Amino acid sequence: MSDTPTLELRGCTRIYHQAGAALPVLRGVNLSIRPGEIVALVGPSGAGKSTLLHTAGLLEKPDSGEVLLAGKDCSAMSDDERTAARRSGIGFVYQFHHLLPEFSAAENIVLPQMIAGVSRKVARRRADELLGLVGLKPRADHRPARLSGGEQQRVAILRALANAPRLLLGDEPTGNLDHKTADEVTAVLIDLVRRTGLAALIATHNLDLAKRMDRILSLEDGVVTAVAN
Repeated sequence: MSDTPTLELRGCTRIYHQAGAALPVLRGVNLSIRPGEIVALVGPSGAGKSTLLHTAGLLEKPDSGEVLLAGKDCSAMSDDERTAARRSGIGFVYQFHHLLPEFSAAENIVLPQMIAGVSRKVARRRADELLGLVGLKPRADHRPARLSGGEQQRVAILRALANAPRLLLGDEPTGNLDHKTADEVTAVLIDLVRRTGLAALIATHNLDLAKRMDRILSLEDGVVTAVAN
């Protein structure tokens, strides 16, 4: 395993301003995640878990502090450079799958690859390979409406992995699923992290699922602390 963290946050702060008042959400967050490691992020609603993920994923700039991807400081990147870094190095999975309904499961995985410049033939081959990893290759040509909730979310995870990112960020990726399906999707997620060697930071309210991950971090009052697992 590499000594260089895939993701590192150093002293990151994030302050929102509402009605003339400052609302600090992140107060000097420090964390690091290494290749092949899956880390749970827990905390009460409104604690700022999504803000932390958006900061880590270069969707928002911290007001101070540094965000490093594979050792590279992203703080001074232009908007175009941040977009390119997200496209090539970061995958996102959300509570709702957000699959494009008019496209098949495979096509939903093909599209982000083609946007990144991969040919349709090569992209389809990778889509089929990924679908095979989670037992969904027979469903490759089915549109989302013909897939179960768990199948849809598996496809959403595969779409996030389509361009072979180093980092996967999940914002309550099982929050819209029943307990049994959530457990199955979590197993798939952990297995894919192990297979690919990427790093993953997954926000969740489900402590049972969080305990299946390598480490648990808690975000409360703008500060990240480790939780005994």
